[in-house]
Amino acid sequence: MSEPRSSERTLVVVSAGLSQPSSSRLLADRLAASVERQLGERDLAVRRRTIEARDHAQDLVNNLLTGFPAPDLRASLDAVIGADGLIAVTPIFSASYAGLFKLFFDVVEHEALAGMPVLVGATGGTARHSLALEHAVRPLFTYLGGTVMRTAVYAASEDWGAAGVPADAGLAERIDRAARELAGAMAAGERIAPADPFENPVPFDDLLRGASSDPRR
Repeated sequence: MSEPRSSERTLVVVSAGLSQPSSSRLLADRLAASVERQLGERDLAVRRRTIEARDHAQDLVNNLLTGFPAPDLRASLDAVIGADGLIAVTPIFSASYAGLFKLFFDVVEHEALAGMPVLVGATGGTARHSLALEHAVRPLFTYLGGTVMRTAVYAASEDWGAAGVPADAGLAERIDRAARELAGAMAAGERIAPADPFENPVPFDDLLRGASSDPRR
């Protein structure tokens, strides 16, 4: 008999905003609140941990130089790797993710996020930079093995109203739609790792036989 699934899910949020407070953290918090609400509707409790990449800036540089993470950075990386779901939000600079955001995920091992549901978001001064989510942020997490949600959320400066409330109904709808996708994936409670292309290699003798019988050779 299989063990019953836990009624609690772990959600880790990584924000790479440089200022404090930042619009990236604001978007990350809005996304996380929506995910928690929708998991609650499924009778699932949520344990949330929020990581500010700026708090690890010096340790990230040292990690790249030495190959060894400081204890606080190691704890944050372990939290990311062990999560049931991940929200990652970056400001957009020069039409791509922030260097600090990339630096944080540079020290996450390849395929360490295998099968993990990931919701990506970004902020910027203008909506013209929204495509950076598709040509830069999404491929990064695909490379790390994550299962990136179909809906990504971009928030420009004009999208926010007073007290950090979305001024545009479209932003609020995108936040809830993306959160619904992540909540659904987390509720399933299974991380489906991508297939390993080297798991069942073709025997070398078979490769030689195939090459010798190729009429083009």
